[in-house]
Amino acid sequence: MHSTFLITAIIVVLVIIFDFINGFHDTATAVATSISTRALSPKVAILLCAVFNFIGAFMGTAVAKTVGDNIVSHSAIPQWVIMIVLIAAIAWNLLTWYFAIPSSSSHALIGALVGGGIAYTYTLDVVNWYNLFHSVILWLFLSPVIGFVAGYIIMVLLNWILKPFKVQVVNKFFKKLQIVAASFMALNHGGNDAQKSMGMITMALLSGGFISEFKVPTWVIASCALSMALGTSVGGKKIIKTMGSGMAKLNPVNGFAAQTGAATVILGATLFHAPVSTTHIISTTIMGVGASKNIKSVKWSVAQNIVWTWVLTIPVTALFSAILVLIAKLFV
Repeated sequence: MHSTFLITAIIVVLVIIFDFINGFHDTATAVATSISTRALSPKVAILLCAVFNFIGAFMGTAVAKTVGDNIVSHSAIPQWVIMIVLIAAIAWNLLTWYFAIPSSSSHALIGALVGGGIAYTYTLDVVNWYNLFHSVILWLFLSPVIGFVAGYIIMVLLNWILKPFKVQVVNKFFKKLQIVAASFMALNHGGNDAQKSMGMITMALLSGGFISEFKVPTWVIASCALSMALGTSVGGKKIIKTMGSGMAKLNPVNGFAAQTGAATVILGATLFHAPVSTTHIISTTIMGVGASKNIKSVKWSVAQNIVWTWVLTIPVTALFSAILVLIAKLFV
């Protein structure tokens, strides 16, 4: 029991680290457009994002169950495999952060979980492929497309509505509205992303016999909310630059359209219990906004690099996690 408690504690610490890294890795998700359009200063934008990420983490736990029990069951893998899954996901997050690529922390975690489960059991049956497809893979392709379309349509509508007004007046007004949009985006980011970490801790508690059913304890919700908020407060400056101005040149109206569209799509996914990539969604929404002005205004070379990261994240983290599990099995 002592060793079980110790490994559970290590897993909790690793999840907190993952959540913290997820926070500073995904700060750009909520604040990049606000900073690039100068609607908010970097310090104020990041602080705002941290506060609403924290609040958003208390919005529900349905996504946590999808990640923690509906893809690979807690009964199928021991705690040391969960620990390796987290190490693989953290390593991918740090690697993509270092190269300033806005990848998906969510898909890194899920890919590592799938790969680790298969490597431990030597069977594909350990994965609930139906849930994986409908809650993850389908949304992997669907949510970025919806994000692009949402950004494009919102921007076209705004251009039509705002046509009679002077550019200076519009920019001044939407700089203020961007504060609301950034808050809405951060709220939904916390509402979806923090739940993935909650799911992993609850999975470990179930696997260790500390709880008897998949119900996220209040202390887990609070811990994940706080660690994500603290990570967000650090901010990922490299990725903020890539997302804020690397893909398309934005003004306050564009920033508002991108953030509002992305936040709405993320909220919809959360209501469907889907652990989506908030990074994917805001990225394609920015592309949609940029494309509404001129298809050439989107820097497609930057977008192409990001898309490749999206495609590679799940298989690469699955492979990395599987290799680590197979090596560990030689000594366990």
